[in-house]
Amino acid sequence: MRAISIIFRRELATYLHSPMGYVVAALLLLVDGILFQTYVLGVGRTLSADVLRFFFMYTGIVVQIAGIALAVRLVAEERQQNTIVLLNTSPVRDVEIIVGKFLAALVFLAGMLLLSIYMPLLIMVNGKIAVSQLLVGYLGLLLLGAASLSIGIFASSLARQQLIALVVGAVINSIMVLLFPLAKRLDEPLKDVFQGLDLWWSHFQDGFMKSVFNLSDMVYYLAVIYFFLLLATKTLEAKRWQ
Repeated sequence: MRAISIIFRRELATYLHSPMGYVVAALLLLVDGILFQTYVLGVGRTLSADVLRFFFMYTGIVVQIAGIALAVRLVAEERQQNTIVLLNTSPVRDVEIIVGKFLAALVFLAGMLLLSIYMPLLIMVNGKIAVSQLLVGYLGLLLLGAASLSIGIFASSLARQQLIALVVGAVINSIMVLLFPLAKRLDEPLKDVFQGLDLWWSHFQDGFMKSVFNLSDMVYYLAVIYFFLLLATKTLEAKRWQ
């Protein structure tokens, strides 16, 4: 735990003390604000539940982009700067490196989501939403973002260049989002399998986006996070001896 804590503090300090983290946060919050004003408030929806639902939908898209963008530097940058050698020769296990970096990126992402809370609160000016609706929706956003973060870290562990890691992470994330539309063209049992593995439509839009909490959706996202963090750890272990 001590090694994870050290890596966590180091990576979080990197986000907080470098312009990169703030640039990513500012750009994505700006895009989220524009989408909220244009496609949520600006289309004349009268029901507060509908406005909140569309806010979660567009923010869900933004948070996936943020997760990939924040994660791709975590391992690839170490290789670019040759600091990966210091990590490999230190008494730190690969799983501790991955978990520490993931938690730092997750805390920064959670901070970004917290800054966006003013948008759904604006709905309360002329409408009514429950605190439970906000909590469930934001839990979904955090889980969705964490899943994209884990995909981004796996992509970062594969590549030496951050740009390549960004492309790989975006492709994997996009494939997992497109599993649901693909499932509609398939027959049983592949249809159920693809729908169950979908990152966006089945587990976010049908649940968290509507402020509906399903334990199965939460378990799915935790499983995705575990799977890609495990892949990132195994990749790091394999590359240690190259």
